[in-house]
Amino acid sequence: MKVLTSIGRRILRRLISSIPAILGVVVVTFILMRVLPGDPAVFFASSPTAGQEEIDALREQMGLDKSIPVQLGLYLRDVAQGDLGKSMLTGQAVTKDIAQRLPASLELTIVALIIALTVSIPLGVISALRQGSWIDHIVRLLCTVGVCMPTFVSGLLLIFVFYYVLGIAPDPTGRMDIFAAIPPDLTGYLLIDFAIVGDWQGWLSAASRIILPACTMALFVLAPLARMTRASMLAVLGSEFVRTARSVGIRDRKVVVTYALRNALLPVLTIAGIVFSTMLGANVLVEKVFSWPGVASYTLDALLASDYAPVQGFVLLMAGIFVLVNLVVDILYGIADPRVSIS
Repeated sequence: MKVLTSIGRRILRRLISSIPAILGVVVVTFILMRVLPGDPAVFFASSPTAGQEEIDALREQMGLDKSIPVQLGLYLRDVAQGDLGKSMLTGQAVTKDIAQRLPASLELTIVALIIALTVSIPLGVISALRQGSWIDHIVRLLCTVGVCMPTFVSGLLLIFVFYYVLGIAPDPTGRMDIFAAIPPDLTGYLLIDFAIVGDWQGWLSAASRIILPACTMALFVLAPLARMTRASMLAVLGSEFVRTARSVGIRDRKVVVTYALRNALLPVLTIAGIVFSTMLGANVLVEKVFSWPGVASYTLDALLASDYAPVQGFVLLMAGIFVLVNLVVDILYGIADPRVSIS
């Protein structure tokens, strides 16, 4: 009970301390959107030949006729009430648009992170255990290539090889086959919804479509995760308690898995949290290449159209997710190493 109370207080303190940062992000984003070139009223006018009166009426409807401080005050009031505004592109509330598109982005990001961790942690461990060998050099070379290659390039290459040349991947046109039956919207995550209703054929179809975009994102973050795992493992393997464990005759496998890897996971957890937040906000190129209906591509379309509300809502969402990810990392720290106090 005391542990749960301590965790609850820690979470509450972190949430309260994050309010000024989130508020600063909201204000800066609001001001930047107002100083960018382009007039949203002109863009969303009913026709290219719209008169000045029609444009002025649209500006008044969008609240752009007021001064920036007044607009900011009204926006902060609406945000406090849970109203992120209305998108001029879709004609819907931003909260509704984000709620519809966020599961697609989260599902893609989570699958990509799972793939990246599944590959990078073993690579980092093997590279550390075989330091200076040809295996170590190959892993480091792969990490370098992964950092240098942009996501849209790796995505196009994967499409060319597995869809165009080999023909084993589905066409990169979204989350679902246009002829497939869509599952009930229970969670918004297709893999979960198909599993709940027991439609395993639909599940395989959705899984086959998420593999290429998820691998594209995983390749981008594979390098920092593998390099951090390698560096952390090297540091732990050279510590006194590992040398002591080996000197008393403990099996090498137990030393590596139980003692070294567990301690080496702490900095990897930090990097994984940062990588997850970065992937969710920066996967716009992957979503565009694979026609993925996520929140990042939705925000890019709004930005190009000078549609303020979706961009501001997206930035606020990313700030909130970043805070939540940091909280999860704090809790996982205590699970990975009980010596680390939650407070």
